[in-house]
Amino acid sequence: MKDTLGSVLTGVLLGFALSRIGFSSWDEVHRMFTFADLRLLFTFMFAVAVLAVAWRVLYRISSEKPSWPSRNIHKGTIAGGALFGVGWALSGACPGVALVQLGEGQLGAVWTLGGILVGNSVYALVHEKYLRWPAASCADE
Repeated sequence: MKDTLGSVLTGVLLGFALSRIGFSSWDEVHRMFTFADLRLLFTFMFAVAVLAVAWRVLYRISSEKPSWPSRNIHKGTIAGGALFGVGWALSGACPGVALVQLGEGQLGAVWTLGGILVGNSVYALVHEKYLRWPAASCADE
């Protein structure tokens, strides 16, 4: 229960931050992707840099050194990344930001979340019927 509460609190704080920064605004995201306003891009890059430093510090001070085995790239990674990018460009939101938009009362987020659900369902059918790639390559084993 304590872990769940911590996760919910972290999600709410992240959602609040994303909202205040402007990541939930289609116009702001559009300006970032067209390089008309680099504020969001620099914010994103700064967050990645801070996270990289934080992981390095945690690795150094940790008594048990975490190890991440290398994994092969799944066949669907390129296609999935492209579809994710197209969806983000069209809707102005990734799945997490769609939830932030919904929390802000942006009703367009309902369409984005619906598209995410439909897209996942269609992918499951296509995968099962046509692709037949081993799903285990996407999971940690």
